[in-house]
Amino acid sequence: MSGQDGRTPGRRAPGELESEVLAALWSAGEAVGAGTVREQVAGRPAYTTVLTILFRLYDKGLVTRKRAGRGYLYSPVRDEAGHAAAGMRNLLEHGGDRAAVLARFVSELPAEDEKLLEQLLRGHRED
Repeated sequence: MSGQDGRTPGRRAPGELESEVLAALWSAGEAVGAGTVREQVAGRPAYTTVLTILFRLYDKGLVTRKRAGRGYLYSPVRDEAGHAAAGMRNLLEHGGDRAAVLARFVSELPAEDEKLLEQLLRGHRED
């Protein structure tokens, strides 16, 4: 049986588990093993599922790993802000008309974000 979004109830959207695993790595603040990551992911997926996701993230260059005993300790390559910025840059590079994409993005920003963007473009930020 499918929910309103066409997914099976209890199933994650594509990429959602990868995002949750990355979030667990960011919150850890240090290199951690798959078991530690699994404890931080909602619904406690199978250990082998977490290992598969970590391997995929490693293959994509989003995490590093170092040998620790018989397993690995994983760390994100970028912090959360860097990861989001890289995704935005990738979308911009593959989105066709750059000016149109940027114009649409800026036009849909809340006023406070638009002001922050202006400050950042001018080279300063009011904290």
